[in-house]
Amino acid sequence: MKGFSWLKSPLVVKTAGFAFVALAFFYLGKHWSDDTYQQLIFFSSNSDLTAKTPIVSISPNFNKTFDVKSLINDTNEVETVADHTLPAIPPAALVSPPPPPPPPPPAVQRLGVVDENGVMRDEFEVGEYDPDVVENRNNETKAAESDEGVKFRVPKFETCPVSLREYIPCLDNVEAIKALESTEKGERFERHCPEKDKGLNCLVPAPKGYKAPIPWPTSRDEVWFSNVPHAQLAEYKGGQNWINVDKDKFKFPGGGTQFIHGADKYLDQISQMVPEITFGNHTRVALDVGCGVASFGAYLFSRNVLTMSVAPKDVHENQIQFALERGVPAMVAAFATRRLLYPSQAFDLIHCSRCRVNWTRDDGILLLEVNRLLRAGGYFAWAAQPVYKHEPLLEEQWEEMVNLTTRLCWNLVNKEGYIAIWQKPLNNSCYLNRESGTLPPLCDEKDDPNDVWYVDLKPCISRLPEDGSGANITDWPERLNNPPPRLQSIQLDAYVSRNDLFKAESKYWKEIIDSYVRALRWGTFKLRNVMDMRAGYGGFAAALIGNQLDCWVMNVVPVSGPNTLPVIYDRGLLGVMHDWCEPFDTYPRTYDLLHAAGLFSVEQKRCNITSIMLEMDRILRPGGRVYIRDSVSVMGELQEIGRAIGWRVAIRDTAEGPHASYRILTCDKNLP
Repeated sequence: MKGFSWLKSPLVVKTAGFAFVALAFFYLGKHWSDDTYQQLIFFSSNSDLTAKTPIVSISPNFNKTFDVKSLINDTNEVETVADHTLPAIPPAALVSPPPPPPPPPPAVQRLGVVDENGVMRDEFEVGEYDPDVVENRNNETKAAESDEGVKFRVPKFETCPVSLREYIPCLDNVEAIKALESTEKGERFERHCPEKDKGLNCLVPAPKGYKAPIPWPTSRDEVWFSNVPHAQLAEYKGGQNWINVDKDKFKFPGGGTQFIHGADKYLDQISQMVPEITFGNHTRVALDVGCGVASFGAYLFSRNVLTMSVAPKDVHENQIQFALERGVPAMVAAFATRRLLYPSQAFDLIHCSRCRVNWTRDDGILLLEVNRLLRAGGYFAWAAQPVYKHEPLLEEQWEEMVNLTTRLCWNLVNKEGYIAIWQKPLNNSCYLNRESGTLPPLCDEKDDPNDVWYVDLKPCISRLPEDGSGANITDWPERLNNPPPRLQSIQLDAYVSRNDLFKAESKYWKEIIDSYVRALRWGTFKLRNVMDMRAGYGGFAAALIGNQLDCWVMNVVPVSGPNTLPVIYDRGLLGVMHDWCEPFDTYPRTYDLLHAAGLFSVEQKRCNITSIMLEMDRILRPGGRVYIRDSVSVMGELQEIGRAIGWRVAIRDTAEGPHASYRILTCDKNLP
């Protein structure tokens, strides 16, 4: 027995005990994990301490088996099997799950930029148009479905014939002009646009030898001959100090028919005649009628005055083209049978120096249009032969002018040399106190003096607002950022605080232009002639001024939206009404930058956006730029149209990031 004594050693006993315990746990684990035996019933103590019987509840895994491996890998669905070890529990015995919580109430969308107390909030977001509410009309683009979504295919546009190099579609429509019943009153100089299917469908070429324009302010005095190769005006007006040819350039000495000694001395004379004019302070926006090569407006820039220079496309055919090449605001326009495309009380000063307009014809209907355009208390300066020449016919014309202006209640402030200056009244009191039957009459109270798109001239005096709005604006530069009283007259679709909208737009564009100057180096661009194709209240133009960019902006107000032109002019800016379904009244190659914010997502409901893009190319200078800020829904098509035109295009995210509902399309037009 001694041979087995080792079995009693402590080591063996401990080893045997450990092995027994391990086998026992193995048996129990296998027994309780067998699929044929399921734990179904649980016992728990009642939360009520007074209860003496336990509560029985059913396992939530009753009648279920689980494949643990599949649960871990999340690859198989749970399979339910029947089990008959216990009688089925009726559904009523099961504990009902709690009802789902009610859905949260819809978030209240805050419109406008004011808080609950009616005070403008510092933080607000200016939204874009919802692309889902915009209709898609047929354009000259083809959409194709692909794995990446909708793609647009636009064939490349061909170059127009050389004969269309200076083409202005609505003013060079020969067929429509020939069909006019009469041209006696200047009808042929007004808009006669091509029919819808006969518009421009090619790229207007630049002249041979075209160069990048000379930058401002040097361009005030000289431009490249090759950019506007028309020497006829220099030959016709060379003796009047308008324009001269000097080798490969046109030179502008600064003279005019009535101021051959220079525009600066002429402006000094006007200031001395009427000191209250105060250029650059009380007088900020002017209109020069029959402007020639726009030296009057060019020299007013140094006095902080913006001048809209207008002239028809007549025997002095390229005068407006010269003005724009110099970097002076100008449009082709004529006093004929329709209202000019500017609002009432737009200009602080209207100037006519030998402008070849018969102001007294048809009972003074053309001077009535000047009266509509002239701000209450504004000045009309007339430099013409009837002012200073003592010939029977000219003296008769002077008497007719004096008689007409008296009936218009204009006050002849001063007459000196060959200049006469009148002032318009501040209110309607003089009109109402005229003798009964005095002509011209006051316009009907229902007449809207700001309604200008294809509106005929009216033989009546436009009424001034009874609240004095238009006459009570502040001086420059304060007027740029002060909400003007006429802001309240703007017709909008909703009842909102117009002052808040005005401030919101100004803040919105200030932040954007600040970022453009910082990130996109706008300060290094040689910008001079700029167009905002959907200007709103003029916030974009005001932001450019705030960043001290040496340019001017043509603020275009589309007919499809509210007429904000009165506000734009009250701020001391320039603008015009236009319908982008039709071409614009300017020469080719006249703008350095075209800016369009939210334009195409709106106008695609009415217009062919390919035609708009072709018109943009026509008026854009080679080397110029296009910035389109619009909905994502139109960006693909615009990008393809830009490529088909031959622009270098790129789509950029806005500051809101890649998930914003709108993008920026930048386009560069190459020099030839």
